[in-house]
Amino acid sequence: MNEQLATHLGSIVRLAREQMSLTQVQVAERVGMNSVVYSRIERGRMIPSVETLRSLCIELMVSPEDLMGLTESPGSGSHTRPDNDVTLRRLLFLARKLDASKLDALVRVATELAR
Repeated sequence: MNEQLATHLGSIVRLAREQMSLTQVQVAERVGMNSVVYSRIERGRMIPSVETLRSLCIELMVSPEDLMGLTESPGSGSHTRPDNDVTLRRLLFLARKLDASKLDALVRVATELAR
């Protein structure tokens, strides 16, 4: 097992879960796994199957690239907080699923919030 990958994956999954205010048990149930096994993933003790990775991406709204460490690591040349990078990528992940009218509404809300 690639320990560095397992550790990275676990930390991203944990951060996404915490940002969604979910417990480990809730995420485990949503992806159809035992909570003890899910805990091992978060602690970097195991790498899940491809099917489980897909389910985690969907349930936690995290891109596969982020989970696998294929995106630029937060903080390297970035002036935003590391958790902001993950949050922005999650927002983009969700925005891509919206139809044109909902995306337009999201842009208007974001514009107002940024003022």
